[in-house]
Amino acid sequence: MSTAKLDTEVYLTIVLAGDGRLLDRFRQPDFLPLGSRIRTRLLLDLEYASQDELRETLRHTLKKAGNSNLLRPTLQETLVEHAAGNYRVLMTLCGELLMEACERELTQIDENLFFELYKTRWPRRAKSTTRGSSVAKNAMK
Repeated sequence: MSTAKLDTEVYLTIVLAGDGRLLDRFRQPDFLPLGSRIRTRLLLDLEYASQDELRETLRHTLKKAGNSNLLRPTLQETLVEHAAGNYRVLMTLCGELLMEACERELTQIDENLFFELYKTRWPRRAKSTTRGSSVAKNAMK
C-alpha cells in the first residue's frame, strides 16, 4: 500500500494479488461499486510449472545459494513431485527443511528429514521390490 497527495485529492494505491476469481468477484453486484474503482495494471496468467521447470529452478536456486549439494538428488525429486507444479510450494518446503536442518546442524538434507517433518501430511510409501520386502514376507507367515 502507498498513498500520494496530488493537488486536492489523496490517492491510495493497493496491490491485490490472486487468481482469476478475484476479478470475477469484483464483477458481482455486491462488489460492483468497488470493482468499478479498480484498475488492472498487470494480469499474469501463470500455468502450473512442469516437473522439469521446477527441477531446474531448484537446481538454479541451490547453485546461487552456494551449495548445490545441500539437497540430495532423491530429496530434490521428492520435493518436485510434492510441489504439484507450484513454485511457491516448492520454495516453502525447501525453506522449512532448511530451517530444520540448521537447527540440527546438518550439512546435507535427505529424504528422511522430509518424511520426518511431513509424515502426517504425506505418509511415506513402502518401497517395493520384485522379490518383496522382508516385512511383507514376515507378515504373510
